[in-house]
Amino acid sequence: MRPSRPDPEAGSSLPFVLVCWLVAALMVLGGIAASDAFLEQQEVQSICDGAALAAANQADEAAVYAGGVGEQLPLTRAAAEAAVADQLADAGSTLDSWSAETDGAEVTVRCTRSVHIAFDQVFLGGRPLERTAVASARAPTVP
Repeated sequence: MRPSRPDPEAGSSLPFVLVCWLVAALMVLGGIAASDAFLEQQEVQSICDGAALAAANQADEAAVYAGGVGEQLPLTRAAAEAAVADQLADAGSTLDSWSAETDGAEVTVRCTRSVHIAFDQVFLGGRPLERTAVASARAPTVP
């Protein structure tokens, strides 16, 4: 009778299966978290777009009455900020911060919000994810 030799291919496949399931689970959770982050970015961008449009429609009435309307409506920073604040209040948005700048013809609004995404404990250590959007709008006039 021959002594039995250990089979070199014998062993447990359980660790390999567990690692594969762990990788698959992380991929699924990562996809969900990335989708949630994307949707939060879209929401912040939408809020910022609306605020920029509202600010672009808020012309400086004194300049319009004094000089009329040329190719573009004259915009001031104070009027743009007031229009953005009014739009954000009406929309009930929950932005952490925003700013409005204008060059007199175009308004640029920057909006920031920190959000908690799905599975942020796994991917971000429980910290919120900062989403920032920038939107620009030019005052509408007919040439």
